[in-house]
Amino acid sequence: MNAPEQLQAQTDAEEQMRAALQAQRDAYLKEGVVTAETRIDRLQRGIDAIIKYQDKAVDALNTDFTCRPREVTLLTDLGAGIAPMKHAIKHVRKWMKPEKRPTMFPFNLMGGRSRVEYQPLGVVGVIAPWNFPINMVFSPLAQVLAAGNRAMIKPSEFTPATSEVISEMIADAFSPEEISVFTGGPEVGQAFSSLPFDHMIFTGATSIARHILAAASQNLVPVTLELGGKSPVVISRSADVEKSLDRIMFGKTMNAGQICLAPDYLLVPEEKLNEVIAAAQKAVETMYPSLLDNPAYTSVVNERHFQRLNGYLAEVQERGQKLIPINPANEDFSTQQGTFKIPPTLIPEPAEDMKVLEDEIFGPLLPIRTYSNFEETIDYINSKPRPLAAYYFGEDKAEEEALTTRTTSGGMCINDVIMHVTQEELPFGGVGPSGMGAYHGFKGFQTFSHAKSIYTQAKLDVAKLGGLKPPFGKSTESSIKMQMKG
Repeated sequence: MNAPEQLQAQTDAEEQMRAALQAQRDAYLKEGVVTAETRIDRLQRGIDAIIKYQDKAVDALNTDFTCRPREVTLLTDLGAGIAPMKHAIKHVRKWMKPEKRPTMFPFNLMGGRSRVEYQPLGVVGVIAPWNFPINMVFSPLAQVLAAGNRAMIKPSEFTPATSEVISEMIADAFSPEEISVFTGGPEVGQAFSSLPFDHMIFTGATSIARHILAAASQNLVPVTLELGGKSPVVISRSADVEKSLDRIMFGKTMNAGQICLAPDYLLVPEEKLNEVIAAAQKAVETMYPSLLDNPAYTSVVNERHFQRLNGYLAEVQERGQKLIPINPANEDFSTQQGTFKIPPTLIPEPAEDMKVLEDEIFGPLLPIRTYSNFEETIDYINSKPRPLAAYYFGEDKAEEEALTTRTTSGGMCINDVIMHVTQEELPFGGVGPSGMGAYHGFKGFQTFSHAKSIYTQAKLDVAKLGGLKPPFGKSTESSIKMQMKG
């Protein structure tokens, strides 16, 4: 597509999306109060759609990834999309209740009352990534719908077959005035991010997030950004190395490491480096006796990301540094046809200026750095941009507290990786370059709601009693004196 054609495609897409946005906004305003029954009905329809289209979704994701295990798709994409909707159905009535707030003295004594009511924002834009394309549509959608909103969705162009299934699911379960889906490439994404939504949530790369935020700022659209970064794993001298690496390598090899929360590098005691490497090898060999023709081991999503990851490995080799591929069946990955698999690969002690220590990996590569003193781990983490997650393995409570309180990350998990995202009532989001804002559970309901402050004044003329109205006099001076006390 040449430049004029691309511009025309973007213009056409934007016109269609603006019409859809206006239709949703009109329907939202006409609807008035969005009852709990309506919200629960929409959430249940979302669950029903996932269940109905599960087989199509499994096939589509396997097509898009060239090898995506059925079990991974059902557990981490479809099941993980259902869970927040079930949670919202269970709790939405409670979330919707007005919250009483304390009223300041002396207004409270006179009968003044304060409360907060949560009101839908209107129409929320959802830009979803390719790594868990169904989960990352329905997970935020759970709180978007629970909050009483309507939604427009832009799925990733990197998983086109799955995006078409998502379109089919949504069209089957919802009217276009409730939820609509727009597929397409970067020109559609650019037009989508420029729409005057009432809120927008984007999940993806930090580099793209900058463009999203710039586009949203033109309409002053509030944005929730769920990004990524290099999530560190600190292994303490007090840790059970074998148990720790079993959990770490499970997280690192799930979806071939294509997870925003995947462990990105290890910090291990220098004397335990070989033990850690051996434990990592054992963990992978237990889960994957073979890799190349094993349908349980996910492929890298496309050639672009395959070449990117191989570029990191090539740099390590060119610099004469060590690579440890974990390839239990000693398979020849250069012979693969139609897939983009890379074996889990350890990179012990890489040079600090290597890309594998600078970029978010988003693949099955795992650098390992060593430390002699635990304090070094905190200094190293704090020298880097703030990550989406930090992980600590060990039984030393002083170390755990130091890492928790003296480093900043979006979230943290103790003695495991990734699993904190499964806790629906823990806010999920990043900090700094790893994200902005949070969602999940009640926090997500708040994110996609307007918290309206409401004060009901007492029947008494409070302004007159307090001397706030002219003519000023003794009561005025008394109020001033009370306010100006230190």
